[in-house]
Amino acid sequence: MGLLRLMRPANIVTAIADILAGVIISGYSISATSSLDSLLPVFLLLLTTIGLYGGGVVFNDVFDAGIDKIERPERPIPSGTVSKRSATLLALLLFAMAIISASFVDKERFVSLPLLFTVIIAIAAVVYDKWGKHHSLLGPVNMGLCRGFNLLLGMSIVPASISQYGWLGIFPVIYIAAITMISRDEVYGGKRITLYAAAFLYSIVLIAITSFAFLKGQLLYAIWFILLFAVMIGLPLNKAIKDPVAKNIRGSVKAGVLAVILMNAAWAAAFGSIGLALIILCLLPVSLLFAKLFAVT
Repeated sequence: MGLLRLMRPANIVTAIADILAGVIISGYSISATSSLDSLLPVFLLLLTTIGLYGGGVVFNDVFDAGIDKIERPERPIPSGTVSKRSATLLALLLFAMAIISASFVDKERFVSLPLLFTVIIAIAAVVYDKWGKHHSLLGPVNMGLCRGFNLLLGMSIVPASISQYGWLGIFPVIYIAAITMISRDEVYGGKRITLYAAAFLYSIVLIAITSFAFLKGQLLYAIWFILLFAVMIGLPLNKAIKDPVAKNIRGSVKAGVLAVILMNAAWAAAFGSIGLALIILCLLPVSLLFAKLFAVT
């Protein structure tokens, strides 16, 4: 149970949503005549993101073991539930699983885009866990890049889609950077100026999805996902702005992380895949259930 707590299952579900949204954006189609063959690359990408996100958050707790003894002694490593050595081994195994599964997505190339993005994400995650989080500007961008490349990882199932829609990866970077900014104050409370800055970044993402859905002629359907996304991130953030104590900030961070699923569902709807957007939306109750059992932040 301690090892599972380290992996933060609720967060991993949000990473799965990234991949599904990326696959939808790429235009990848599952053949009715060979559905198993066409589903295999998707399954491998899902396995890859599970390994990447799981390994990244486990390494986060490994590197934070010292400070967690003071700030969060209930976490698995400082509480003695899991040894630092066991946690390190788990993180390495998860990263290995990610790299191996990514290498089979496109077996025709020795160094494929899925494998390249996997290595980039793994490196970015470790850099953030060890050094990036200590930088006020580079840290949020560093963390955001992990999520942006995760969306590109899903899109890499159709490599040609990267040149057409790869720029969309900037919006997960902006969104996660905003959450990361807020999360710096979830232990002792924070300042309203940081929360206002996060609200501005959230607005950029919401406007981008809305504009894209309008240009695609899908706003009538996508707007419901966009509104649900806006409500889920807006209400906790507004509460934190009114009273920026640690509890409210943690609530805003938790909502922001879980709302990644809604952001991805909104992107799927903006691309006209309402059915698949609903499938992504169904991941939200799963993530919320895990969030009740395991820590999100």
